[in-house]
Amino acid sequence: MDIEWRTDVDPGARRVIEALVSSQHTLEDVVRWSLSLAPPQLIADVVVQDEYNHDVVLEHSAGVYLVYDTT
Repeated sequence: MDIEWRTDVDPGARRVIEALVSSQHTLEDVVRWSLSLAPPQLIADVVVQDEYNHDVVLEHSAGVYLVYDTT
């Protein structure tokens, strides 16, 4: 899975996020992970790009959002 960083992220936080998303290969993996958190983390938004592409947005921590590009 390719990770595109669009902002400066603390190297420690970056390693945590990279380790987290390395096991997420499908949107199902993302949803299962987010619902396993305490409290469960729901999808914050889905941004429709076109009929085939959507961006799925989840809040990872205060002010840090993960955006998954899905096709």
